[in-house]
Amino acid sequence: MKILNLYVIRSFMGTFLMAIGVLTFGMTGSHLMKVFEYISSGVPVKNAFIFLLYVLPIVLAFTIPWAALVSVMLVFGRLSADNEITAMRACGVSILQIVAPIIVIAFLLTCTCLYLQLQIGPHYLGEARNLVKNVLVEQPTAIFEPGIPVRYSDLYIYIGSKDGNQIHDIQVYRMGKNGKWEQDVTAASGVVEVDKEKQLLNVILENATVAAYEGSGSKTMRRTFSRELTFQIDYGRGFNANRVSRKDKYLTAMELLARMSLDKKRGVDTTELEVELNQRVALALAPIAFLLLGMPLAVRTSRRETSVGLFLSVLLAGLYFGAVLVSDALRESPKLFPQYIVWIPPALYQIFGAFYIFKIAKR
Repeated sequence: MKILNLYVIRSFMGTFLMAIGVLTFGMTGSHLMKVFEYISSGVPVKNAFIFLLYVLPIVLAFTIPWAALVSVMLVFGRLSADNEITAMRACGVSILQIVAPIIVIAFLLTCTCLYLQLQIGPHYLGEARNLVKNVLVEQPTAIFEPGIPVRYSDLYIYIGSKDGNQIHDIQVYRMGKNGKWEQDVTAASGVVEVDKEKQLLNVILENATVAAYEGSGSKTMRRTFSRELTFQIDYGRGFNANRVSRKDKYLTAMELLARMSLDKKRGVDTTELEVELNQRVALALAPIAFLLLGMPLAVRTSRRETSVGLFLSVLLAGLYFGAVLVSDALRESPKLFPQYIVWIPPALYQIFGAFYIFKIAKR
């Protein structure tokens, strides 16, 4: 029996380690692109990769259960297809004895996910946000990304390319109070000068063309030319105007409970905080839910093909995560009790999974 358990554990852990490596790399891909963009914008390499390390815990909180599901589907699908499970049961080993070590591993993975979701992940996600803010204060020109419009107050700024403080192919739209553009400025090149003491950006455009309507309500457009046009951006005001209190997604479990207790004393509705806390716990319980439903499903499909197992794992994980996270849309509707709706997917996965495991075990 010990040899069989070690065989199943080795098969599971080998697949799990490969799956978590691939999934984690895939989910950090977008963040990795940001790291390279920050480095190309003049941000120190150290700060850019610290940002990547800060977002890694919350990524692992999702990839660990997903990797566990992939491993369960592939390993037990192969064991069933090769009739190894049938051979084990013919020797008097029950299905519950076969899956027992994997249940222990799933429990340990669930504890890890709880720690990541409730403590480590939110804390370092907030640190990543603060790091980006500090980088933008120290390197404000990093906010200008070629091909991506940037908004400052009533200005929309678009640049085609940049080289240090030099920017090229600039388009600036100045919006009015009614949300419609009032002025359109184009320039082939320009320079961004930083006044860190006053936290101002001086954008100096060369050979700029300005298009604007002649008066309020007028449909006649007037174009003027300027060899040098300068406008200021108060980038410090945006950072200093941020709320002192942190968003709930950056709070640890104890901080969420403390805020809920305080809000209840003040008579403030705590539905959004309850949804956040329940979501994290429900997501952390995914390894147990995936094992209970994935194992009997893998045994029933009895396929050696990796593509089938991967497809089923993506489908099950997508349905689970999507159903749990859909409660975000109901946060502002306390009458629908979104904090309890969160628990429907975990309950369904675990109930049906346990039912099918015992059904297989009785055969």
